Amino acid sequence: MLSFDHCEALEGVEDLTGLMISLIPALLWGTLPLVSAKVGGTPHHQVFGMTIGALFFSIALFFFMPPQLNATVITVSLLSGLFWAVGQFYQFAAMKILGVSKTMPLSTGMQLAGAALCGIFIFHEWDSAFRMIIGISALMLIVIGVLLTSRERRSKGQYINSMFKGLVFLVISTLGYISYLVILRSFQIDGWSAILPQSIGMIIGAVILSGKKVKMLHNRHTAFNIISGLMWAGGNLALLIATKLEGVAISFSMSQIGTVLSTLGGIFILGEKKSRNQMVLLLIGCAMIIFGGVLLGMTKN
Repeated sequence: MLSFDHCEALEGVEDLTGLMISLIPALLWGTLPLVSAKVGGTPHHQVFGMTIGALFFSIALFFFMPPQLNATVITVSLLSGLFWAVGQFYQFAAMKILGVSKTMPLSTGMQLAGAALCGIFIFHEWDSAFRMIIGISALMLIVIGVLLTSRERRSKGQYINSMFKGLVFLVISTLGYISYLVILRSFQIDGWSAILPQSIGMIIGAVILSGKKVKMLHNRHTAFNIISGLMWAGGNLALLIATKLEGVAISFSMSQIGTVLSTLGGIFILGEKKSRNQMVLLLIGCAMIIFGGVLLGMTKN
């Protein structure tokens, strides 16, 4: 028979395990843009290879843990995967223009703010004064953080055009990512059940976005980007497990740490140039976005 001390010890081990698993999405998703950038290729190569990797992972998982599937789950998950492909493609396109160190904090901030606004206006999540105060504070932090990470002193016309184009791509990317999440939430589709049909929708979306170029994607850039797909799928699986162990607030908040990894990796690994002033503003902005994400996690049930 276990004593009280033994029970406390077991709970402590479970909490530590949950927190460690919560860090896996941050590690995998934070380094994913770096791996994809190193591998190279166009956004078409990157998304197509990534979706193939995610499909392989989901098929393997299907045989270990067969999900509950029906017409609604399959249809909604496929559609969700199509939206994800749009989000990922335009995020990669923005990286080509703005670089990883600028794209990732901007993209993360936009997604957090977009998800929060959907929570307010679609799902009516902020149903108390406490949640409203915390949520608005979080949004303000995220917006300020995004502005700091995007701040530049250059004023050349070519740079302004590139920045505008990159921001347009990020807006489209954010709409894709938010739609991918909202449609699953609206139909209350379980993440485990969605994985396989969602990955099929992702690869269909990649083919549609590639158009006629899909015939030219059978090369090493696509093959190596399969690694990115496995990383994304592994992070997604870890997030599902962490959510069950630690709840949405902690697991979601911990996953946002990956923004710092991709931002610093873009500078120190990919060699993206930043002045000392830009570096300080970038780090402060990242910290504010992450803290805003943590506060948003506190508004959830």
